[in-house]
Amino acid sequence: MTHSADRIARYTAAGWWTGDTIDQLLAAHVATRPDDTAIVDPLNKADLLDGPPKRLTWEQLGAEVERVAGVLHAHGIGPGDVVAVQLPNSVELAVSFLATVRLGATVTPFPMQYREYELAQLLPLSGARLLVSGRESRAPEGTPTLSWPGDLEGVPGPEIDAGPPRREADPAERVTICWTSGTEATPKGVPRCHYDWLAIEAICTAAPALTSRDVILNPFPMVNMAGIGGVFLPWLRVGATLVQHHPFDLPTYLGQIAAERVTYTLAPPALLTMLLHQDALLAKTDISSLTRIGSGSAPLPPSMVRGWQERHGIAIINFFGSNEGITLLSDPAHMPDPETRARFFPRPGAPGAPELLDRVSTRLVTPDGKEITEPGVPGELRLSGPTVFAGYLPGTAMADPFDEDGYLRTGDLFEIAGERGQYLRFVDRAKDIIIRGGMNIAPAELEALLAGHPAVAEVAVTGYPDDVLGEKVCAVIVSKESGLDLASLVDFLRGKGIASYKLPERLEIVDALPRNPVGKILKRELKL
Repeated sequence: MTHSADRIARYTAAGWWTGDTIDQLLAAHVATRPDDTAIVDPLNKADLLDGPPKRLTWEQLGAEVERVAGVLHAHGIGPGDVVAVQLPNSVELAVSFLATVRLGATVTPFPMQYREYELAQLLPLSGARLLVSGRESRAPEGTPTLSWPGDLEGVPGPEIDAGPPRREADPAERVTICWTSGTEATPKGVPRCHYDWLAIEAICTAAPALTSRDVILNPFPMVNMAGIGGVFLPWLRVGATLVQHHPFDLPTYLGQIAAERVTYTLAPPALLTMLLHQDALLAKTDISSLTRIGSGSAPLPPSMVRGWQERHGIAIINFFGSNEGITLLSDPAHMPDPETRARFFPRPGAPGAPELLDRVSTRLVTPDGKEITEPGVPGELRLSGPTVFAGYLPGTAMADPFDEDGYLRTGDLFEIAGERGQYLRFVDRAKDIIIRGGMNIAPAELEALLAGHPAVAEVAVTGYPDDVLGEKVCAVIVSKESGLDLASLVDFLRGKGIASYKLPERLEIVDALPRNPVGKILKRELKL
């Protein structure tokens, strides 16, 4: 899907979309600050990829991107092609991403947890011509693959040394296809271009007031909104130092904050809540450089936001968004009270809201389609604006995500709040998504697989609270026979080659699943 000419004209005339491209942002830093540190590998790099940890200046990063773009070009990659990338957060991931964009091709990034089952579904849907991976490719046999370091590290050859042909990118051309696990069993493809990615970047850069002096620690996989829009592109805009982290390991994470003098990072609310109660652990770690933390994906406990601010002088920024369209944020500049910042979001267009949110148009709508204008009435949040995507990749979604007025249906319930109606308050996720440690899990996918287990008569999958990860997966099952246990379910799913983070960690055996009069399972009655 691409944006219409009318939409491009409207948003460029308003100044919301500009002629900037991702490659231009890189080139500007290479030219003006070549000797400054650009990007740093995770400390545990050897556990993830072969080769020593790297620390590149902007000049070195630019040279690496040019070289790898030459390798990809020599393998036939050019404008409009799709390159799948499955790498941990690392210098190599950033280089692969930027080199693909340099050629006018599209990056489709996959989480490291994806295995044969997921890749066999999504590689054909994406149209990827090849996969860039690390030491171990999990793609189906026969998938064209280039690996780090073997195929991409220091590759000689005159056709590569010459570099790819120079080109000027069109800001409307597709940059990424990310994948979102909705209520449908198969993830949906979310294409994005320079225009809408950099509109998202503008909001995510402004909220923490990032500058070139910042050191940003990124623990979120660079596969969707948090990793790309929340960290990678803001880093590229301001020219800060990016410190990569993967997979999440608390001692390593805290060690990087201390060693690299990190000033800004992201973390899920459950982790921040847990850390706040670990006084002994924090006392042994130097976090004095850290001034603000971005969080989201679940409601923020007001006591947690206040605790970080009062005990450590660190402001928590509350983000709410999705792969399809970033929407809301509460930052300390506009909402200095930490409890207000945790409970509410500024209503776009209302007095006191961040100026950048004026670009976002929101509506709350009742189930029968009526717009809500009074406080205290829950309704589905719908939105439009320059951060909203153009539509799902053809063949990956069953329904149009937009309403008759062109607003994105988010499936999330909010209500108007505040004495002047100046806030929006999150009420609930209308969707059934389970968010485990920042990773989305679609219950429908697991339900479809578990229905094939010989001992399962009926199944529903739901989330249950976890202090560290936010949620974990529970399978609620009506069994055909006695003796069914969690281990056999997990073994069955492992046999399907499914990613390990999706595996159920709890099993409940019931006599019957709760259903409404038309037979639909009542997931709200299964919440544990």
